[in-house]
Amino acid sequence: MTRQAKTFALGAILLACAAYPAPAQDITYQPVDPSFGGNPFNSAHLLGIANAQNKYKDPNASTSSSQADIFARQLQSRLLSALSSQITDAIFGDNPQQHGTISFGGQTITFDRGLENVTLTITDDDTGEVTTIVVPTFVEVN
Repeated sequence: MTRQAKTFALGAILLACAAYPAPAQDITYQPVDPSFGGNPFNSAHLLGIANAQNKYKDPNASTSSSQADIFARQLQSRLLSALSSQITDAIFGDNPQQHGTISFGGQTITFDRGLENVTLTITDDDTGEVTTIVVPTFVEVN
């Protein structure tokens, strides 16, 4: 093909493109992060990427997961649950007590039963931090 034929073919192509405009659409910005209005289905993917890049390790996190550690945590949970049940029975059981004090594991729990509510005071013996819980009592009317 000669140079003149190539130029003619190129000109014909340019003329055809100019005669028929290409369809176009507006360019719009869509955020990726769902926190800023992006697709909510991106959240799991973005969280996975963030966790993969996170090099910070919590110094207080327990990384030990031996069978003995798991057993000790489960035993402690069961014992605390049983103790909680005993305290609940002492306050609200068949023979409720008016007041009492229970000490265990560096904590002291005192309770006082009033006419309308029961006040529980939990004191951390190490730090002296005090938490107060007020539970209303329900009086059954016959």
